[in-house]
Amino acid sequence: MDKSSFDTQPVINGPMHTSLQHDSAHKHVTGSAEYIDDIPEPAGLLHGGLGLSDRAHAQIVSIDLDAVKTAPGVVAVITAADIPGFNDVASTGQRDEPLLATDLVQFHGQPIFAVIAETRDQARRAARLAKIEYRDLPHWTDIDSARDNGAPLVVEPMVLKRGDPETEIGKPPLRIQGSMVIGGQEHFYLESHIALVIPGEDDDLVVWSSTQHPSEVQHMVAHVMGCPQHAVEVKTRRMGGGFGGKETQGNQFAALAAVAAKKLNRAVKFRPDRDEDMAMTGKRHDFRVDYDVAFDEEGRIHAVDTLYAARCGFSADLSGPVTDRALFHADSSYFYPHVHLASQPLKTHTVSNTAFRGFGGPQGMLGAERIIEEIAYAVGRDPLDIRKLNFYGEPGSGRTLTPYHQEVEDNILMRLVEELEANSDYRARRQAIIDFNANSPVIRRGIALTPVKFGISFTMTAYNQAGALVHIYQDGSIHLNHGGTEMGQGLYTKVAQVVADAFQVDIDRVKITATTTGKVPNTSATAASSGTDLNGMAAYDAARQIKERLVDFASRQWKVDKAQVEFLPNRVRVGDDIVPFDTLVRAAYYDRVQLSAAGFYKTPDIHWDRKAGKGRPFYYFAYGAAVSEVAIDTLTGEYMVERADILHDVGRSLNPALDIGQIEGAFVQGMGWLTTEELWWDDKGRLRTHAPSTYKIPLASDRPKIFNVKLADWSENREPTIGRSKAVGEPPFMLAISVLEAISMAVASVADYAVCPRLDSPATPERVLMAVERLKTLGE
Repeated sequence: MDKSSFDTQPVINGPMHTSLQHDSAHKHVTGSAEYIDDIPEPAGLLHGGLGLSDRAHAQIVSIDLDAVKTAPGVVAVITAADIPGFNDVASTGQRDEPLLATDLVQFHGQPIFAVIAETRDQARRAARLAKIEYRDLPHWTDIDSARDNGAPLVVEPMVLKRGDPETEIGKPPLRIQGSMVIGGQEHFYLESHIALVIPGEDDDLVVWSSTQHPSEVQHMVAHVMGCPQHAVEVKTRRMGGGFGGKETQGNQFAALAAVAAKKLNRAVKFRPDRDEDMAMTGKRHDFRVDYDVAFDEEGRIHAVDTLYAARCGFSADLSGPVTDRALFHADSSYFYPHVHLASQPLKTHTVSNTAFRGFGGPQGMLGAERIIEEIAYAVGRDPLDIRKLNFYGEPGSGRTLTPYHQEVEDNILMRLVEELEANSDYRARRQAIIDFNANSPVIRRGIALTPVKFGISFTMTAYNQAGALVHIYQDGSIHLNHGGTEMGQGLYTKVAQVVADAFQVDIDRVKITATTTGKVPNTSATAASSGTDLNGMAAYDAARQIKERLVDFASRQWKVDKAQVEFLPNRVRVGDDIVPFDTLVRAAYYDRVQLSAAGFYKTPDIHWDRKAGKGRPFYYFAYGAAVSEVAIDTLTGEYMVERADILHDVGRSLNPALDIGQIEGAFVQGMGWLTTEELWWDDKGRLRTHAPSTYKIPLASDRPKIFNVKLADWSENREPTIGRSKAVGEPPFMLAISVLEAISMAVASVADYAVCPRLDSPATPERVLMAVERLKTLGE
């Protein structure tokens, strides 16, 4: 856009709180969006392939790589001996995750060596020529076998406690004990992990990485290379999906490419294929939830004691904070007068599980909703009534304190749920479904309304900070850089809206540039739904500084009071004069006004004492609710989601179109986790669901036939977040719990709703059919 269009195009309704198109939407649909594999290849580029273990747990007795080294196109073979720094890419600093295995392998698919060749095909073919002799050791791959073998914990467990659960759990008239198995989930981003490293002089390395955490990759590459962090620049323009899978798991590919690039002084690219990516990168944690709940005849909860055991994999990775967050959300939306919650992060001989959208929160919340479901069937009431009976209360009710001793002060659950209940006609539809089931021998229907209360902030307080860099050039165009990464969620667009709004200019003036550690240092991962909260505020801080300088300049130059300087759409009112924005900027430049600023933000009023289990880990809560209706075939276990109605709280939305897109995507991804996406390891510890042919993510045809999504437009964040908005990345994922609960109701109908079906997840057609048959037997 040229200068004249800058001057004449009006700002429509302000850049913030407006539905604007994702900045790369047209590039995504036309295929012109540039990902790392699209970057023009540097001269002399080499490609990496990986030699992976074919044992789940074994000592390496001998390795013969002669055939690998002499294979066509092979330039080098990298082993642990070639690593100049530390052979470790553990994100926690525990040094329990070797970049390349040496004498011990601990999961099937663990990297042992890397092949560097002229082409990717040559590297992959050569990697298969290695001759490795192993001595097998005992292995376990799931939670039950880990317990049976006395498996160690990968990190210290956490306990949350309030009240006197040990004594009080025996007092109410009703009590239920049970367990639930919650399956894991593959991230299945469309772009696999990839890293391209270009060596420079001295220790310098330029790393292009598909990562949600460029600073983490910078740290790990420097750690492996034994060089200072300032020598490593990491760049990320966009990812083809992340969902948490690219928070720590990209470390190994970037580090391997860096070792090879520096050793050979040539650019090196690593891009595993889908099978390799799925075999050697972590997933959502599987959980087993053992619960003990006491309640009265109405269904009011009195005491809860729950153990959350998790399959963590061979190393810690992020299992500590993931299992912690499971406990933070083990209350879901409900007040527990007396509560004891404990985690059990178990070591298994599988790839280390890692961050995934919700970061343990969905598993914690799902366990709580199972408890509600158990109570509802025990007392013969609609689960929605039990939910509403146990919701957190208003301030002063005595029902606002969480198990981690934070007050729920912004509770809008009842209003939100009752509005959705009325607008979706939930009660009449539920009765119609009960009537339908009474006269339908094969097809059974179910409906459920479930809530979401999700805490927003990194539970590690130090991560709740962000930086941004804003430049204004002489023509009035604006350059924006911040620590957040773009993985399709629209973060770049939202933060650009913030900057454009601050200066009251069209968003087309704002150039969104690739995230790089060379511009904004020490950034946090784009995770925990905090991307906009943190980076939006940091960018606003940078814009504020420049804006104040421009006001000072205009006041001085035009000899008016600062209060007489007002930013209007693409113009500035200075006293009685109206000055085009670019004219003011150019004049300020000639007056030597600094037109660049580094912004910074840290989330206030949060603190957490893990040992004591007390604090305020979350800045605020995001809320939502969903009603889902399903139909199942009792002869096959197949099902369809007939309708979903969602009302979700994003505060005062910065971009309603992007937020609705996030809600829709999160709901469908959550459906996949709970219904079709099943991870399965065989008795040799091999992941057998390692490709689209065996691992079933939802298709477009699986979305609800009727899909109504609405924002709670009356909500506004009580905390001073950017534009009073709320996070939207993770909270809507849990809305899909309504689908599992609806399937459960349909299954329960075959036994006249007298027994809780206790469906484990994912509720595949096989599991649904087995549950139907089990309940039919009970009803006979």
